[in-house]
This record gives sequence, structure tokens and C-alpha cells, in this order.
Amino acid sequence: MKEKLLKIIPNLIPITLMVGLIPIIANDYVLLLAYVFVISISFWIKYEKREYVYFSFGLVIMVFSEWIFVSTGVETFTRNSLLGVMPIWLPVLWAYAFVAMKRAVVIL
Repeated sequence: MKEKLLKIIPNLIPITLMVGLIPIIANDYVLLLAYVFVISISFWIKYEKREYVYFSFGLVIMVFSEWIFVSTGVETFTRNSLLGVMPIWLPVLWAYAFVAMKRAVVIL
């Protein structure tokens, strides 16, 4: 089990970095650009076949899901650069999380 956890941890580094950038970068569009950079580097270091499917699915599903959560009052955001309801970078963060979850499941 320890070996599996050691294989999963590197996949969490990009997510940890992206979450850590949220309080540092106030501009949503600059933060989105930083996320694109982090994700691009992450995929350059390690890309498994068809991971773009997981990323794309996560992106679409999370835009829709977050929009529903906000419109029903379950969530609220002070940053609302996407559709006037959520930060533009949030679905991108979630999309990469889908890739990381897929990698973790494969390892487990």
C-alpha cells in the first residue's frame, strides 16, 4: 500500500500547486493562464493515452455542475468570471483533478 501511495503523490503535486496559487493570483484570467501552464507541463512530464478524454469530460461536467450548484444556492463565489457565476479557472482545476483521480484509480 505504501508503494501505491508513493506513486499517487506525484499526481497530486499539480493540483496542490494550482490550489496554492488561488490566494496569490487575484486576476482570474492570469490564474487560468497559470493553470494552463501547470497542466501543460504536467502532461508533458506524464501523459497516458486518451487522458484528454478525462480532462475534457471533467471540464464539461464541472462547468455544468458548478453552474447548477450556484444557480440553486448550494455554492456562491465572489469571483464570477465564467458565466457570471463562477471563476473561469475552477472547471479547469476540476478537469485536471479528473485526470489525477483516473491515475490514482489505475494505481490502486
